[in-house]
Amino acid sequence: MTNAQPSPAAGEPRFKRVLLKVSGEVLMGDSGFGIDMKTVDDIAQQVNEIVSLGIELCLVIGGGNIFRGLTTAAKGMERASADYMGMLGTVMNALAMQNALEKIGVNTRVQSAIPMDTVCEPYIRRRALRHLEKGRVVIFAAGTGNPFFTTDTAAALRAAEMGCDALMKGTSVDGVYTADPKKDPKAVRYDRLSYLEVLAQDLKVMDASAISLMRDNGIPIVVFSIRQRGSLRDVLMGEGVHTVIGDDHKSRD
Repeated sequence: MTNAQPSPAAGEPRFKRVLLKVSGEVLMGDSGFGIDMKTVDDIAQQVNEIVSLGIELCLVIGGGNIFRGLTTAAKGMERASADYMGMLGTVMNALAMQNALEKIGVNTRVQSAIPMDTVCEPYIRRRALRHLEKGRVVIFAAGTGNPFFTTDTAAALRAAEMGCDALMKGTSVDGVYTADPKKDPKAVRYDRLSYLEVLAQDLKVMDASAISLMRDNGIPIVVFSIRQRGSLRDVLMGEGVHTVIGDDHKSRD
């Protein structure tokens, strides 16, 4: 690993508390828009697997499958309004994930950065920490509650606030590549990267503010494919294909 972490015993998870960031596009499944409940159920099963190992887990889900604020702003909508609409999309995704998790017996709480007491709790840091300590999954919705910030930044912020050991970014590809592997067959996957390398090479893993926040707090980012069944558990057990982004000062093989 790139970040300084104690070596786990054989068969033990690498981290005790993690934040899982899932892009909204992943929830579309094979559809072009909206929420594919089969995909949501598959992700819920993966979450259940790691919660059963005693890992404390919180979630941030993007909203790009429902509404993408930046894209809409580029078409003429005022940026702040577009971003607020995107935040509401993340709340819809969070409620869908909560439903899928509770169907299989995983105690879950949704906390929104935009207060909407009828459907979920407001974001309160100490309450969220207490939920995690009690073994509940906490889903953070509505980003940071402010326009002009992405859900990547929200995920980095919540990971720091919750004292997470790692930020797991579940995407449609199995790590960070030199180019888009879907477009360039010669793209090569990185095993490890430093925060500065990601920023210097503009690799588009997460936005620069999220990378910088993780660097400042010494929290590694693990990028993997959430679409592969069992991949979340494999990565947390030190197996599977993934890319680790970590400490700039550690030498890499």
